[in-house]
Amino acid sequence: MESKAIVVDPKDNEATCKRGARAGQNVSCLGICEQIVNCVQDIPPYHKIALHAISKGDPVYKYGEVIGLATEDIRQGAWVSDANIRGASRNYETELL
Repeated sequence: MESKAIVVDPKDNEATCKRGARAGQNVSCLGICEQIVNCVQDIPPYHKIALHAISKGDPVYKYGEVIGLATEDIRQGAWVSDANIRGASRNYETELL
Protein backbone atom coordinates (compact mmCIF):
# COMPACT_ATOMS: atom_id res chain seq x y z
CA MET A 1 0.00 0.00 0.00
CA GLU A 2 1.28 3.44 -0.90
CA SER A 3 1.38 6.27 1.64
CA LYS A 4 1.00 9.95 0.77
CA ALA A 5 3.04 13.01 1.74
CA ILE A 6 2.70 16.72 1.01
CA VAL A 7 5.34 19.03 -0.51
CA VAL A 8 4.48 22.73 -0.25
CA ASP A 9 7.43 24.65 -1.74
CA PRO A 10 9.93 23.86 -4.53
CA LYS A 11 12.83 24.46 -2.08
CA ASP A 12 11.57 21.76 0.30
CA ASN A 13 13.86 18.75 0.64
CA GLU A 14 11.40 16.92 2.86
CA ALA A 15 7.71 16.10 2.71
CA THR A 16 5.16 15.59 5.50
CA CYS A 17 3.64 12.09 5.61
CA LYS A 18 -0.13 12.24 6.06
CA ARG A 19 -0.61 8.82 7.66
CA GLY A 20 2.93 7.75 8.33
CA ALA A 21 4.81 5.09 6.41
CA ARG A 22 6.55 1.78 7.03
CA ALA A 23 10.06 0.87 5.91
CA GLY A 24 9.95 -0.54 2.37
CA GLN A 25 6.71 1.28 1.54
CA ASN A 26 6.49 3.74 -1.35
CA VAL A 27 5.48 7.27 -0.40
CA SER A 28 3.72 9.31 -3.09
CA CYS A 29 4.70 12.95 -2.62
CA LEU A 30 2.07 15.36 -3.88
CA GLY A 31 1.80 19.13 -4.17
CA ILE A 32 4.36 21.44 -5.72
CA CYS A 33 6.40 18.44 -6.91
CA GLU A 34 5.25 14.91 -7.51
CA GLN A 35 7.58 12.00 -6.92
CA ILE A 36 7.63 8.60 -5.30
CA VAL A 37 10.14 7.96 -2.51
CA ASN A 38 10.88 4.55 -1.01
CA CYS A 39 10.68 4.78 2.78
CA VAL A 40 13.83 3.36 4.45
CA GLN A 41 12.54 3.44 8.03
CA ASP A 42 9.20 3.72 9.80
CA ILE A 43 7.87 7.30 9.89
CA PRO A 44 5.02 8.32 12.21
CA PRO A 45 1.96 10.20 10.90
CA TYR A 46 2.56 13.90 10.19
CA HIS A 47 6.35 13.52 10.37
CA LYS A 48 8.87 14.29 7.64
CA ILE A 49 10.49 12.08 5.00
CA ALA A 50 13.64 13.10 3.09
CA LEU A 51 12.88 13.64 -0.61
CA HIS A 52 16.54 13.09 -1.48
CA ALA A 53 19.79 12.58 0.40
CA ILE A 54 20.69 15.48 2.71
CA SER A 55 24.34 15.81 3.71
CA LYS A 56 25.51 16.60 7.23
CA GLY A 57 25.47 20.39 7.69
CA ASP A 58 23.03 21.04 4.84
CA PRO A 59 19.86 23.05 5.52
CA VAL A 60 16.53 21.25 5.80
CA TYR A 61 13.67 23.12 4.12
CA LYS A 62 9.98 22.93 5.05
CA TYR A 63 7.42 25.34 3.56
CA GLY A 64 10.36 26.97 1.74
CA GLU A 65 12.04 27.96 5.02
CA VAL A 66 15.11 26.52 6.73
CA ILE A 67 13.93 24.60 9.79
CA GLY A 68 17.35 23.30 10.77
CA LEU A 69 20.67 21.83 9.68
CA ALA A 70 21.33 18.13 9.26
CA THR A 71 23.46 16.80 12.14
CA GLU A 72 24.26 13.66 10.14
CA ASP A 73 23.86 12.39 6.59
CA ILE A 74 20.16 11.67 5.98
CA ARG A 75 19.31 9.08 3.34
CA GLN A 76 16.55 9.59 0.80
CA GLY A 77 13.40 8.12 2.32
CA ALA A 78 14.61 8.48 5.93
CA TRP A 79 12.73 10.07 8.82
CA VAL A 80 13.72 13.73 9.26
CA SER A 81 13.30 14.61 12.94
CA ASP A 82 14.91 16.39 15.86
CA ALA A 83 17.19 13.34 16.14
CA ASN A 84 19.02 14.30 12.91
CA ILE A 85 18.52 18.07 12.56
CA ARG A 86 19.19 21.02 14.83
CA GLY A 87 17.81 24.53 14.72
CA ALA A 88 19.53 27.04 12.49
CA SER A 89 20.03 30.51 13.89
CA ARG A 90 18.57 33.29 11.78
CA ASN A 91 19.37 36.96 11.54
CA TYR A 92 15.90 38.46 11.18
CA GLU A 93 17.23 42.04 11.00
CA THR A 94 19.18 41.44 7.80
CA GLU A 95 16.34 39.42 6.28
CA LEU A 96 14.04 42.42 6.56
CA LEU A 97 16.43 44.76 4.76
